[in-house]
Amino acid sequence: MAWTYLIIAGLLEIVWAYFMKQSMGFTRLWPSVATLGFMAVSFGLLSLAMKSMPMGTAYVVWTGIGAVGAFVVGVVFLQEHLSPMRVAAALLVVAGLVLFRLAPDGTAA
Repeated sequence: MAWTYLIIAGLLEIVWAYFMKQSMGFTRLWPSVATLGFMAVSFGLLSLAMKSMPMGTAYVVWTGIGAVGAFVVGVVFLQEHLSPMRVAAALLVVAGLVLFRLAPDGTAA
């Protein structure tokens, strides 16, 4: 169950990052409220995942999902710049996430 919480927390990190961008520096009310709400749920699920998995694994996976997801959302929905180097960097993050998932850490999958 910890991995399920962690993946959902990572996906919600993408959502709150998107709304943070839309809040224009917390100057727009509803995107700001959405940012804080999704952030709270994301942190809560991360904390549940950390109850039964190593902190390092949980944090790296959570931030990795958020980083790569925010990159994709930025390119697809916000027309942010896409270059071969940025794609390579995102793929390296994904490779690191896969390695963290496959590495033995003493927890059950």
